Amino acid sequence: MPKMKTHSGASKRMKVTGRGKIRHRKAWRGHNRHKKSGRRWRRVDGDNTLTGKDARNARRMLGR
Repeated sequence: MPKMKTHSGASKRMKVTGRGKIRHRKAWRGHNRHKKSGRRWRRVDGDNTLTGKDARNARRMLGR
């Protein structure tokens, strides 16, 4: 059976850490920064970890 191909869209948006967790960037960070409050920016600051079924689906898309 041939190897599974990596989903290129998923590979651009997620990465697997050394321990196998899947990291992704939070939403609402694209543009119009001036109209969002500091409190709202802190809530979407940085990366997040996928868990549960989302993580399993992402792992499948990343070919792992």
